[in-house]
Amino acid sequence: MMFLSLVGLPVVLLFLGVPVFAALMAAVLVTMVFFTSMPIVALQQIMFGSLDKFSLIAIPFFIFAGEMMGVGGISRRIINWVLSMFGGLRGGLPVTTVGASTCFGAISGSSPATVAAIGRLLYKPLLDKGYDKSFAAGLITSSGAIAIVIPPSVAMILYGIAAEQPITKLFIAGILPGLLLATILSAYLYVTDRSTRENKTERLSFLSATKEGFWALCAPVLVLGGIYLGVFSPTEAGGLASVYAIIVSVLVYREATWRDVLLVAGSAAMLTAQVMLIIAAAGAYSWLLTVNGIPQHVTNVLSALDENPAAFLILVNLLFLAVGCVLDPNSAILVLAPLLVPVAITMGIDPIHLGIIMTVNLSIGMFTPPFGLNIFVAQAVLNVPPTTIYKGIIPFFLLNLLALLVITFVPEVSLFLTHHL
Repeated sequence: MMFLSLVGLPVVLLFLGVPVFAALMAAVLVTMVFFTSMPIVALQQIMFGSLDKFSLIAIPFFIFAGEMMGVGGISRRIINWVLSMFGGLRGGLPVTTVGASTCFGAISGSSPATVAAIGRLLYKPLLDKGYDKSFAAGLITSSGAIAIVIPPSVAMILYGIAAEQPITKLFIAGILPGLLLATILSAYLYVTDRSTRENKTERLSFLSATKEGFWALCAPVLVLGGIYLGVFSPTEAGGLASVYAIIVSVLVYREATWRDVLLVAGSAAMLTAQVMLIIAAAGAYSWLLTVNGIPQHVTNVLSALDENPAAFLILVNLLFLAVGCVLDPNSAILVLAPLLVPVAITMGIDPIHLGIIMTVNLSIGMFTPPFGLNIFVAQAVLNVPPTTIYKGIIPFFLLNLLALLVITFVPEVSLFLTHHL
């Protein structure tokens, strides 16, 4: 019965549409009251303890920086810069969408923010060039998911905390997998594009686009360069990115006002509160699982794989692809990482590699029907029905699965840079 209250109850509540944090807390409270003698007062201590981590401060910083850059004209200049390189090629505008999503993700670390920023600027131009609504919506929705794989990534920050792994190392490990995803999508768009030569997007001057977007392009260089060179931590980098976004948006480009800064701060605070509430609930849930020996039971079940790493990784992929359709990446990582990381280590799987596999799986879940968060964001921003988005997602879903297989079974894609930097 305890197992049903801990595992079955939240699953049922999630399918009924109950928010993630409420489903987890309901499971915790029911289990503590009816199946344990633990005092309820311990619950608030565990929840606050889950939030008492310096690394978590990076989350509101990167959320704010991403939204500020979208409001302040930085994302538009990044798009123009990418367009200056690929606009004149076959499939130039779709490839630009992928490239711009990758570049914007290297600043914001947020997949929904990337879909919103890129969608507002490129959806109409895609339609004007003759691409149908389904293709354009599917492309924007799926390419935005690269943002949680390419560093800096909020999902990787949470994995580093849950799995007790260095966040900087996870960021380094995410570079090549993120670029692999972008490359596979771009190659597909180039090969399959059927646009006529007259329908190509006019290529902008690279020099003029670089000059106009200089301050925008400095953002990912400053943030990631400082982290990798050891000048500051990921948390400090988030704070720097926020200040930089304000200065460039308000004082350099002058496309945002101080009132916009306050509005963005308010929306970022709301989103941060939602994330922190999930973290607190997941911390309590993970604690209760641990004290009741659930991780040991999971380990015993998985030991039936005879310590076969390949079988374990296949199981992890299937699990996270399924979970990613229902839960957001933050919740899935916080709940499942503490259970799976110890098992992976006993099988000789690098926990950094496992973190990248989890992140890529959950990035796919961000645009997998019916509950992928990117789908809801795209539906609101692009004003198209979900069925239109579903149709356009199919080829990009399959391409992401191909990239996932490569990342899963070729560990050096994730670990090469961590071994050589």
